Amino acid sequence: EQHEEDPRFRLVVGDVMDADVVRELVASSGGVIHAAAESHVDRSIEAPGASLRVNVLGTQTTLEACRESGTRMLMVSTDEVYGAGDPSGGVFHEDHALAPRSPYAASKAAADLLCQAYVVTYDANVTVVRGTNAYGPRQIERVVPTYAVAALEGRPVPVYGRGEQRREFLHVRDWVRAAVLVFDRGERGVVYNVGGGHELTNQELAGMICRLAGAPESLITSVPDRPGHDFRYGVAADRVTALGWRPEIPFEEGLAGTVEWYRNNLDWLRG
Repeated sequence: EQHEEDPRFRLVVGDVMDADVVRELVASSGGVIHAAAESHVDRSIEAPGASLRVNVLGTQTTLEACRESGTRMLMVSTDEVYGAGDPSGGVFHEDHALAPRSPYAASKAAADLLCQAYVVTYDANVTVVRGTNAYGPRQIERVVPTYAVAALEGRPVPVYGRGEQRREFLHVRDWVRAAVLVFDRGERGVVYNVGGGHELTNQELAGMICRLAGAPESLITSVPDRPGHDFRYGVAADRVTALGWRPEIPFEEGLAGTVEWYRNNLDWLRG
């Protein structure tokens, strides 16, 4: 809403699989950052068809529009396409084989590979970023808002299994700076990992959020683990750092600000 009066901004509500809508928007744009996706892993497990339709066919629709108009496109992918990382450490480089283990990850891997096929087959001007977990204000459904809202409302904070899975978190502003930098300066057809965040277990994350929310850690509650839950990921971000990017927001600072945002916007979230 804060951008409604900005002449550079136009909101169009439509379906990413609607070729007519996408074609018109792409043709009138100087470039496309393609972030439209069904991105909730749990929902992809319950209803995989939606993830496949939106994430694969929606990407193909956007790629085709970009190919027709010669428009540059940045594809927002995910580190989950690499599959399960080494529990003892280590990171994935961009040339690592893709081994997705959930319907969501498989759909993003298919979209990712489709981008590379368009580069080779049609000489499309496409670049891909595969990023670690983003967190920050306004996010819904993901682990940080789930834990934060539950803690702020005094409800059980649901942690899968024993909470030993490890995730790397990068503040949304750092994530976006990396994506825009790759869009501006990345090479056509090249994949760039976006990492360099803070890695911790789900149990540790839940404890931190409870403390920031002023809630007792006794609210942390174990729930049945989801099928095929990857223990950790981890990506090497050498290519994007070579472009001049570094994360700037310390995790503790960013998480505190994020929990405070949820504290001040619970009514908006309920609406």
